Amino acid sequence: MNADAPDIDIEFVDVQDKVVNPLGVKGIGEIGTVGAAANTNATVYAIAERAADLVRPRS
Repeated sequence: MNADAPDIDIEFVDVQDKVVNPLGVKGIGEIGTVGAAANTNATVYAIAERAADLVRPRS
């Protein structure tokens, strides 16, 4: 892991909410995808050359 990246704290809240759904669970949406966009943008701004096209294998 990068030395500049902060530690991640994970907390579990054990409170069921039967109003939301029968299981009493709630989703967190797409919070996991935030890191991928941040890393991509950091890479784009860090390199001097810009990629004009996506690199794809020949089919």
